[in-house]
Amino acid sequence: MNTPTRHLITSAIPYVNGVKHLGNLIGSMLPADVFARFCRQQGHETLFICGTDDHGTPAELGAIKEQRDPREYVNHWHQFQKDIYQRFGLSFNHFGSSSRPQNTALTQHLARQLHQQGLLEIRSETMLYSHADKRFLPDRYVEGQCPKCGFAKARGDQCDGCGSVLNPTDLINPYSSISGSHDVELKQTSHIYLKQSQLVPQLRAWIDEQTHWPKLSRSIAYKWLDEGLQDRGITRDLKWGVPVPQDLADALGDPTLAQKVFYVWFDAPIAYIAATQEWATAAHGEAQPTTDIPLSPQAARWWLKNQGATDVHYTQFMGKDNVYFHTLSFPCTLIGSGEPWNPVSTLKSYNWLTYYGGKFSTSQGVGIFTDKALELLPADYWRYYLIARAPEGDDSEFRWTDLQSVVNKDLADVLGNFINRTLTFNAKHHGTSLPPLGEVTAMETQLHQNLQTTLQKLSHHLQEAEMRKSAEALRELWSLGNEYLAAAEPWKELKTNPERAQTILHTAIQLIPFYAATMAPLIPHTAEKIIALFPQLQTPAFQAYPWPQNSLPNSAITQVATPSEVLFPKISDEQVAEWEAQFGNSKV
Repeated sequence: MNTPTRHLITSAIPYVNGVKHLGNLIGSMLPADVFARFCRQQGHETLFICGTDDHGTPAELGAIKEQRDPREYVNHWHQFQKDIYQRFGLSFNHFGSSSRPQNTALTQHLARQLHQQGLLEIRSETMLYSHADKRFLPDRYVEGQCPKCGFAKARGDQCDGCGSVLNPTDLINPYSSISGSHDVELKQTSHIYLKQSQLVPQLRAWIDEQTHWPKLSRSIAYKWLDEGLQDRGITRDLKWGVPVPQDLADALGDPTLAQKVFYVWFDAPIAYIAATQEWATAAHGEAQPTTDIPLSPQAARWWLKNQGATDVHYTQFMGKDNVYFHTLSFPCTLIGSGEPWNPVSTLKSYNWLTYYGGKFSTSQGVGIFTDKALELLPADYWRYYLIARAPEGDDSEFRWTDLQSVVNKDLADVLGNFINRTLTFNAKHHGTSLPPLGEVTAMETQLHQNLQTTLQKLSHHLQEAEMRKSAEALRELWSLGNEYLAAAEPWKELKTNPERAQTILHTAIQLIPFYAATMAPLIPHTAEKIIALFPQLQTPAFQAYPWPQNSLPNSAITQVATPSEVLFPKISDEQVAEWEAQFGNSKV
């Protein structure tokens, strides 16, 4: 990142059905936001894109359950999720929606391109048909026992127990998730298949080049390639989704295919591109073209190599259960189209955040959900804790007592204590004025050397999107300030050497806006509160939180206020006991 680079950042698109849990947040969106904020602070042109995945069975089943029209259901939950993510401080440039016209146009376009490249064909397949529902049951309309791990409520596309990608016919004792009826039988139907197996050489060669990817991302991709990547059906017998265009159905030789929709995992990743087009329309007034590749110039410069995207570093963030689709399935679409799409540069994958050893699950209602989390604690408590416990190398376990420990020790005792006692001491002896900087001793010189070393460490970890290490380095910065105060003892120097006390206090106060700038990617709401204490820093230039090059004093600062409240009230034992009683404190 030393050389200015354009950064395109996407996080896994959450299903639109209902409220998401904290595992979804730390599994993709929150790390992506930390990285995006850091890129912006570095002065890089950054586009952070996400949205809701509106199609497929999750939306249809959710609409049925709530007795709503699918469009009404999608609009409601899209706005609900968008509002929550804003409250968590997720700084998306645009939060789109896969059911908007931009995604329909792009999905149909790419399907036509795949057909022109000879990569689509019609295949007859055996699917489960429900007599009670009088319809075929694709994907999540089927539940049953997982054939691999025995999980009792596996879905027809994926098992929440072991993460395996499945087909509905793989399930043991399958039943309809609409009616619950076991009166199902196998019947013949026709679907469009993408011949992924023909793209294996290109995929393997591409993944071989990604030596900088996390081991988890590459190992999952290689596992699928080594076991033999299978062709995959990309249409479903649903009504809600991106429809198969009539001209493509006719070209494939079966006009009835136009009665089907594309598989949700075919159109959902394309929604990253479509959401970029939504952003281009909203931010630049660019309409989506209707000919050639349906992308306007501002959108194309992020996604098409021949339209200026060669200098774009594209980073994706996602949980491990989505890696298959983004290392193989979506790349098959882009590579197979024969068009100059910009592929992902870095794919950051995460393991699972567990709840007392059990998996967070939206479908099973297990864990802490984002709306409830914000009712209990401020967003920055959750942001910092989740980043500090990010499931990078392995699964990470959530416990209420661990949340209490991290918040109380790091945020309250280290950061909050340093800021509160420094500014309270200053207010007592200097009011709102910043005391003058006198003679600098070896103690201040060593402090700034230590801070510089740790700042470089923090910068490196953020640049590599290493979340846990970033939180550790940030805490180390805060600790250096506390250690300096404890060693310098300005309250003692005040009695015998007031000029020395002023220098110590000046140095400590100057660290506070430095801390604000370095904490802004992780806990932005707190950074804003801290900067508000410095009147001279209330300028548009500083509100962008430029990344500091060092911790040296800022000559622009002459005044400082005192916080009107404790920055980080501690989490009490009584609160922990209450929350354990409400949400449980054992494996679910």
